[in-house]
Amino acid sequence: MSRRFAAVDLGASSGRVMLADLSDGLELTEVRRFPNGPIEQAGRLYWNITELYGEIIAGLRGAGPVSSIGVDSWAVDYGLLDESYGLLGNPVHYRDDRTQGVSERVAEQVGAEALYDVSGLQVLPFNTIYQLLADDRLGEAKTMLLIPDLIGYWLTGEVGAEVTNASTTGLLDVRTRSWAFPLIEQLGLPAGLFPPLRQPGEAVGKLRRDVSDVVGGWSAPVMAVGSHDTASAVAAVPASGPAFAYISCGTWSLAGVELPEPVLTPESRAANFTNEAGIDGTVRYLRNVMGLWLLQECLRAWPGSDLGELLKAAAGERPFAAVVNPDEPAFLPPGDMPARIAAECRRTGQEPPASPAAYVRCVLESLALGHRLAVRQAMELSGRDVEVVHLVGGGSRNELLCQLTADACGLPVVAGPGEATALGNVLVQARAAGLVSDLEEMRALVASSQPLRRYEPSGDSQAWAAAAARIL
Repeated sequence: MSRRFAAVDLGASSGRVMLADLSDGLELTEVRRFPNGPIEQAGRLYWNITELYGEIIAGLRGAGPVSSIGVDSWAVDYGLLDESYGLLGNPVHYRDDRTQGVSERVAEQVGAEALYDVSGLQVLPFNTIYQLLADDRLGEAKTMLLIPDLIGYWLTGEVGAEVTNASTTGLLDVRTRSWAFPLIEQLGLPAGLFPPLRQPGEAVGKLRRDVSDVVGGWSAPVMAVGSHDTASAVAAVPASGPAFAYISCGTWSLAGVELPEPVLTPESRAANFTNEAGIDGTVRYLRNVMGLWLLQECLRAWPGSDLGELLKAAAGERPFAAVVNPDEPAFLPPGDMPARIAAECRRTGQEPPASPAAYVRCVLESLALGHRLAVRQAMELSGRDVEVVHLVGGGSRNELLCQLTADACGLPVVAGPGEATALGNVLVQARAAGLVSDLEEMRALVASSQPLRRYEPSGDSQAWAAAAARIL
């Protein structure tokens, strides 16, 4: 049996096809990387899903014959298929404004407490539940497929929904991990939209013959993995015991702890914490923090800027000159992020940053403060002791952010792996192939094979506490 596995990993800013070889340890190679982002048509934001699919096919062609393929992506967004299983237009981007006011109407109809008791999800305006209620194409639709399931359907012809991503919709029962059909009926959504559920490690199906021909004449099964990218990333956290928090840091920062059961208390709901399905029945108890999106949008406003030089300069900027709450709604849509940060600074009585380096310092300190709040609240609300914070994903390569996060949290931060999502993706496939036995062994393999860096907390803890009070 080949020990090569392909991971299709679609992020909200870029996608990649990665090749993992487990012949001697765990070696991960990037086969193809491609940009991803919103496209605007007639005032609406969409994903260019057909272009993404073309890039995936090109990546699989470059990967060559593999034992299996896994697909993961960002959460909540979906494609609608008609009676003949044709796509009803490009999926709408979660940053589109079509869901304005929908969450408030659902809370009035169902009750915020009742809704949280069913799904265990934090209220985010772009959750699938709100997108579907704002979608005027449901009358034409036979089924709804979340992004990884849509790619899986195009690769295999098989329809289904993987449970870790389905848990982000707001329409999955957090206790039973089945579709919450009483809630779906109460909201007036068509029950037939929701396909059968799959578990990580189950086979989706084999490559269709036409796909096999295009990628080079080879075939392989497509396997369900933790198809929500954070589920795969958390599966690859190189932890050696339960006393850890994680931050999966990219466009978004998903910060929390791993638990055996959901936390559905009124305090948890008030703190806007979410209970999402993880690998092997675990619960990803976390909160979304806006993440490196703020920095990405700042860089877009500064054409030609060099991120490496900006980070060096930001390290020398005065600490806490200006900090903002990274989760302010004004920061959610694309746009002139430096201007929005400046406006938020003025609104809160602070002098706006005076240079790009000062803006970068403001963003990274603010993000570290968001990490601090989420980790500390996760510990308090869940009762889980935390001895170390594992920061994985693209943000783990940002040394200044990692050190600031350690300082803010007052805990050691172990940074890496940068490609945690792809690693978790392939390790679920490898386990299905019998090459690793359980989640503990998967994490041990990551810890022994991937470069990691440890950051110890330093600096003035009282200054961090005062800064945290400012953003609240």
